[in-house]
Amino acid sequence: MIKSFKDQPSEAITPQKTTEDIISEPSLRPQRLSEFIGQKEVLDNLSVYIQAAKERSEALDHVLLFGPPGLGKTTLANLISNEMQTNFRVSSGPIIDKPGDLAGILTNLSDGDVFFVDEIHRITTVVEEYLYSAMEDFTIDIMIDKGPSARSIKLNLNSFTLVGATTKLGNLTSPMRDRFGVILRMNFYSIDELIKIITRSANILDIRIDKNGSLEIARRSRGTPRIANRILRRARDFAQVKSEGKITREVACMALDRMGIDESGLDGVDRRILVSLVEKYKGGPVGLDTLGVSISEDAKTIEEVYEPFLIKQGFIQRTPRGRIALDKTYEYLKKPQNQ
Repeated sequence: MIKSFKDQPSEAITPQKTTEDIISEPSLRPQRLSEFIGQKEVLDNLSVYIQAAKERSEALDHVLLFGPPGLGKTTLANLISNEMQTNFRVSSGPIIDKPGDLAGILTNLSDGDVFFVDEIHRITTVVEEYLYSAMEDFTIDIMIDKGPSARSIKLNLNSFTLVGATTKLGNLTSPMRDRFGVILRMNFYSIDELIKIITRSANILDIRIDKNGSLEIARRSRGTPRIANRILRRARDFAQVKSEGKITREVACMALDRMGIDESGLDGVDRRILVSLVEKYKGGPVGLDTLGVSISEDAKTIEEVYEPFLIKQGFIQRTPRGRIALDKTYEYLKKPQNQ
């Protein structure tokens, strides 16, 4: 029997950064690659690339990190800088909207610095074209003046490492992707990995939590450390006010139920998506825009926030004709497939 939850989204399970995340995440971030939990294949390869670059006294090749939000792309970029013992400069695709903005950043980089660009798929075409020569030859051409007196000046740059992060690899142009020497995919975390992350965060934040409490939070964190840490902070509030300050399984369940996160890690919007697929469209296929209209939710939000987890957990499938409900959806909703 499915518990009765409000059909509202839970702010706790959005993988996008909230103001609280921006404030609290830096204190929880590991400082060395050896402290990073999960993403073993990514870390193993990255460690080799970093060690080789250091032995050659060269800047690390440009790195592209892609995967759903909240999995540690920014943290990993920071760790690359720490391991290379260089400065770390941060920006994002939407902010760098003019070539002059890019030139200002690149000309101030020291040799070997790491320049991290979040949401790199949102960089404008004009800025992207300026990045090509900067990434390949460490030079950038700047136009001076306008009209008949306009002229181009080539500026030499110090060698640097561009680390780009994106949730939409397919939105990057082929010329941009080809200029990254290292392309690494970030995957969702296992429950065991999330338990280790929760335990580590609890120690840093001085939160008392037992193994069963950590397990319950991990089970419902959608494979995402950012969500796990956010739920941990909310569970701490319930433990402080409703219990004796310790997060047990009972306290964790109370907090999660109050936040509208069920035992499968789904919130109100997830459930509305599944119900709409089955009851309104007989399991699909249905287009994303149509699905969004049917539940009064933005199609882009469904695609970026909710769909990756529903696909990973086997609730829905993306097909050329649209989204379809899988067996697990019918089992979850307790409905026969012929309905």
